[in-house]
Amino acid sequence: MDMRISHAKKIEYIKKRDPALAAAIAKIKLRALQKRSDYFRSLVGAIVNQQLSGKAADTILGRFVALFPRKEFPTPKDILKLPSAKMRKAGLSKMKVSFIKDLAKKVLDKTVNLKEIDSWPDEKVIEHLTQVKGIGPWTAEMFLMFSLGRDDIFSYGDLGLKNAIRKIYKLKKHPTPAQAKKITDKWRPYRTLGARYLWASLDKSSAK
Repeated sequence: MDMRISHAKKIEYIKKRDPALAAAIAKIKLRALQKRSDYFRSLVGAIVNQQLSGKAADTILGRFVALFPRKEFPTPKDILKLPSAKMRKAGLSKMKVSFIKDLAKKVLDKTVNLKEIDSWPDEKVIEHLTQVKGIGPWTAEMFLMFSLGRDDIFSYGDLGLKNAIRKIYKLKKHPTPAQAKKITDKWRPYRTLGARYLWASLDKSSAK
């Protein structure tokens, strides 16, 4: 993320380039994005969040972390030692248990390198993370946005973003990838910020 350009200037750039989104931006206040430094924790959280509402995911993640009362958050080694049945009792599906254990295993054996990942280009990060079971392009894109703080990420497969584009640009149906690209290319190199405004436009109380 280019810290030389202020959050306010990035907003003004997008507003000038896209009047339709500017109208939505006028009704929304978004804080500057803060990078998340605990990458392992972020990835575990992303797996837990898959196909759940935010509230349900937070509840399950809280129960999962509570299985390790002496830790702020478990290490990969802690997770591999914990019986899968206990993880299931916290509310995790059998599949998500296997995904989290696979992540822990690959971090421990250095198949996944979280120490150097911040220095890699976006495409390499996506390719690297999708080695893990249960981590697809969407999860990797969320990691790029919210953990690595990359400025120019847009997740074309995200249903919320499709819904927001349809609403703001008054489309009859979800945008095609080509339509979405034409709209979001105007925001480069700050597509992440544009995406955050799209999400927030679906819930004006949100500061995602």
